[in-house]
Amino acid sequence: GAGYDTIDLETASAHGISVANCPGMNAIAVAELAWSLILACDRRVPDQVADLRDGVWNKKGYGKARGLHGRTLGIIGLGRIGQAVAERGRAFGMKVIGWSRSLTDEAAESMGIVRCEGPLDVAANADVVSLHVAANAHTAGMVDETFLAAMRDGATLINTTRGSLVDEAALAAAIDSKGLRVGLDVFASEPASGDKTFGNELIDRPCVYGTHHVGASTDQAQAAIAGEAVRIIERYLDTGDVLNCVNLASNTAASATLTVRHRNRPGVLASIFELVGEAGINVEEMENIIFDGSQAACARIKLAGPIDDERMSNIRSNEHVISASLTTLNTG
Repeated sequence: GAGYDTIDLETASAHGISVANCPGMNAIAVAELAWSLILACDRRVPDQVADLRDGVWNKKGYGKARGLHGRTLGIIGLGRIGQAVAERGRAFGMKVIGWSRSLTDEAAESMGIVRCEGPLDVAANADVVSLHVAANAHTAGMVDETFLAAMRDGATLINTTRGSLVDEAALAAAIDSKGLRVGLDVFASEPASGDKTFGNELIDRPCVYGTHHVGASTDQAQAAIAGEAVRIIERYLDTGDVLNCVNLASNTAASATLTVRHRNRPGVLASIFELVGEAGINVEEMENIIFDGSQAACARIKLAGPIDDERMSNIRSNEHVISASLTTLNTG
């Protein structure tokens, strides 16, 4: 799937290892589980099943469901999973509101969603809140006392993302004080692989329903993820390109761009890099595009600092260099 919080990106990057993900391949599966939890919370399906298995018939007790049609579904995080949840919400006749860092009014309108100003705005105006943001330093503990205080009494909270998003102690208190209904596929402390024991203060509370971190665990999703992984590997083996790479630098220390139009001959770039190295300047980024016919090329080399005039003159004096220019970048 899209998540990569279990990978040590810092160490991978330090060793030049590319990390790729498979975004969207499990979106439908996770959305389906989110909706199974929403429906379970509304109709208290797990409790009804448990009573039936215990030989208890309680039509009167369970005949007081609130229903979803006409209510408000709030989605925090509107990537592919969030959008899939929203689409199903509209099919249930719910008003859908949402927030995402990059969501614009125009994009929200195209999705049939009312854009909120932030997570607290969603919490305050939704009957059902479903979390679909990535787990990172910005989202850790986002569902805290303040967030939960903003939620409506008796509202439903769904988390199929990562347990780190939720302050579980604060959630336990809010369940007791506000009568929240909660559906969780993820927990802050999940058992290690192979460990079948589990304990959590939330799961024993009434109207808290949990699953075993199985959001992406459908045959359809696993096949789609495997297919995407194979596609990424094949592209790398064929071209050296890494699709969906998540640990490329978005910003570098580059402060100048050296642009060199040159004949497509061996050794031209090597001579340029030698001069750059002599100046003690690091190459931060580069590309070398070849023109039709393979006679000429253009190298754009982003440097950590400018090259002095003498070395620029030496670059231009190369018999295979057509032109060379140096541009200072606006790193404001």
